[in-house]
Amino acid sequence: MRAIIALGANIGNPKEQMDLAVAMLREATDFQAVSKYFSTKPISDIPQPDYLNAVCIVESDLPALDLLALLQGIEKTLGRERNEKWGPRTIDLDLIQYGTLLSSADELTLPHPRAHERRFVIEPWHSIDPDAILLTHGHISELLEQML
Repeated sequence: MRAIIALGANIGNPKEQMDLAVAMLREATDFQAVSKYFSTKPISDIPQPDYLNAVCIVESDLPALDLLALLQGIEKTLGRERNEKWGPRTIDLDLIQYGTLLSSADELTLPHPRAHERRFVIEPWHSIDPDAILLTHGHISELLEQML
């Protein structure tokens, strides 16, 4: 299934962390595309550096929770610590959409419940797949237009 994965990093060496995460995704999945890296402001009030963000498209046959576990394993390998919600991080990998799967399970909500309001997800995604549709909110090109 086609998976949309958002990446972000803002502490340590964000570019290096993003490059390593992309390399690990290339090894673990049928890698399709990665956007350029976008510099974005944090969305929280917690003082922290700007982020680098990107979106990858991969194909995978893994069950959704196993793909999520793979993403969390990459985060752990790259030193991710979950200290505070929306706080700074060495790497963040979010499963935004997985095929046409809809899930409201505690472990995994699909599509990602806030993807439609996050320019740092929609803009990189649009740059590599402008005709994409976010299942619960429509064409990402229209979502991006509303954000500009």
